[in-house]
Amino acid sequence: MNSNSLFLVGKTKERDDTAQQEQSGLWGQVGDCGEAPGGRCPPREPAGAAAWSPGRPTPREPAPQDIRPAWPGAGPPERGAWGAGCRCTQILESGGRGDMAASRDAEIWKDVQTYYGQVLKKSGDLQTSACVTTARLVPRHIQEALRNVHEEVTLRYYGCGLVIPECLENCWILDLGSGSGRDCYALSQLVGETGHVTGIDMTESQVEVAKKYIEYHMEKYGFQTPNVTFLHGYIEKLEEIGIKDESYDIVISNCVINLVPDKQAVLQEVYRVLKHGGELYFSDVYASLELPEEIRTHKILWGECLGGALYWKDLAVLAQKIGFCPPRLVTANLITVQNKELERVIGDCRFVSATFRLFKLPKTGPAERCQVIYNGGITGHEKELIFDANFTFKEGEIIEVDKETAAILKNSRFAKDFLIRPIGETLPTCSGCSALESKVNPTWLLCSE
Repeated sequence: MNSNSLFLVGKTKERDDTAQQEQSGLWGQVGDCGEAPGGRCPPREPAGAAAWSPGRPTPREPAPQDIRPAWPGAGPPERGAWGAGCRCTQILESGGRGDMAASRDAEIWKDVQTYYGQVLKKSGDLQTSACVTTARLVPRHIQEALRNVHEEVTLRYYGCGLVIPECLENCWILDLGSGSGRDCYALSQLVGETGHVTGIDMTESQVEVAKKYIEYHMEKYGFQTPNVTFLHGYIEKLEEIGIKDESYDIVISNCVINLVPDKQAVLQEVYRVLKHGGELYFSDVYASLELPEEIRTHKILWGECLGGALYWKDLAVLAQKIGFCPPRLVTANLITVQNKELERVIGDCRFVSATFRLFKLPKTGPAERCQVIYNGGITGHEKELIFDANFTFKEGEIIEVDKETAAILKNSRFAKDFLIRPIGETLPTCSGCSALESKVNPTWLLCSE
């Protein structure tokens, strides 16, 4: 199958031709329709389209003025469930969440707390696969860490992916929506006694379950002092519970951001608390289209992580506004629904659980394309590091990377694990050498053709 055939699930000839014409285009550029300032906002999927992509190929050389997908015949966005203004404009507006929005937010918070605190007792009670999907093999050292987590904590786990990144020793990690604490306890073992993990959840009963087993896990790990803390609070209001600016190396979230009405507030808070070079590594649920009112107001679908799913193109719009590097897809899985009534409500909308990386980089000079060699020094990834859907770094192999990837490797916790040189400089000889590949359209992770 060629790269174009991977571009869409259920593709059309017309869209294949368009895909060939686009030089880059994972993410829509802010303001690409006739309604937004400047006349541009990400165009929408044509009504009734049978195919969709949760992401377009990540640009190898980011070109901010020319990275929007151009759906044939899409025209300006239709006006619908999101009101009179274009969706892009609504996302970018600062503030503006009035009394009605605040009331709606409070209602959603209450419904979610009830669903996770009272309705769900174990993962088997879920009505969809959104919170139980795994997208790739789990490294052995992480499997061992997960096996050490107490049974009750694991039983109350409702994540939609694995949010344990690489290179964790001595890191300070913040878990948004930590629930019963499964990921926190696994991470607390991996960061070691000199690292620290903080878990935050708005459902008090979940926080109580997590706190109950702090002593159990510290004793199991042989730690003299607890290196994990659990707090009750809202992930879009981290400052209210004392989370300081630039205090964490990594923020993770496992199928939780979709449960929050104000997603921009969450990402802004994450950006605030991350150190420069820090990363948001998170799994969440994304929709193939902007959700209609019936889905967005359905209590069970909210609890199942579908009712609040972000339209996939909107993630990049939000990330760009806040200051993150463009989102980097790691894995993606289609979500299935095991309930006929919910299938009826969902209709033609499709959902994926996807893991992304968002980096906060310091404001430095212009980046440049580089060649890099991975030294194999990351625990559990000695032979190769699967960084994202674009790049797998094999130990000792020269890989050419775009300037954005080079900037991330230079300015993050991964810097010590790579030899990085501008293209043209001589690098040590290696067993193999790979040129930059212009592959990854994320739908190859979903397409079974």
